Amino acid sequence: MSRKLARQTAFQILYQLDLAKTDLQETLDSRLAELHLEQADRDYLFEAVKGVVTNRTEVDELLARFAKDWKVERMGYVDRNILRLAAYELYSGDVPDKVIVNEAVELAKRFSDARAAKFINGILGSIIDVIAVNHSDE
Repeated sequence: MSRKLARQTAFQILYQLDLAKTDLQETLDSRLAELHLEQADRDYLFEAVKGVVTNRTEVDELLARFAKDWKVERMGYVDRNILRLAAYELYSGDVPDKVIVNEAVELAKRFSDARAAKFINGILGSIIDVIAVNHSDE
């Protein structure tokens, strides 16, 4: 359960950084102080947020490639940051794809709506297909 909370918090931090343009370290420190997470989950949260922020250009390019008729900057803040987190996780390879997609869809249902959940599921499914092809070529 704490990994789920860590993932939700990572999404919320990314949302806050995107919307309010707050300082990364201050935002992380503030949110981590409020949570009671095991060290492994704290590490996951920190690495996920830092990974998305550090690789945001590449992550957004990936999303733009699969979000037909949608520019990343025109997506809602919630949907965009759920997708950023999930896309980064898919490429990091530390968590099973099905878990990542399921968690992203659940975040969309909780913080956005059913249409967003379908949209997110579709984009992530396309990304998984490309990752599978790329790994089979190696």
